[in-house]
Amino acid sequence: MPNIKPVSDLRNYNEVLKDITVGEPVFLTKNGRGRYAIVDIKEYEKLHAELKLISDLLAVEKERESGARYYTLDEVEESLNSIIGEKTISG
Repeated sequence: MPNIKPVSDLRNYNEVLKDITVGEPVFLTKNGRGRYAIVDIKEYEKLHAELKLISDLLAVEKERESGARYYTLDEVEESLNSIIGEKTISG
């Protein structure tokens, strides 16, 4: 069950903070409407990382759909080995 409190409860913020745990944010209302959410920092960091990953995956998918060239792991290794080999010989 969601933990919902009026924003005026922040006057005694220590009590509000006691109710915050990972996976259980406290939702604050103002004039009876949802206004803010207070989350544990670990949960915030996890959500932020998940959103970044989703954003990155969507960008890659968009590139793929537009016909961008991708390389297999074998192609990358071959290219790197040839670069390393050239540096060793000329280096």
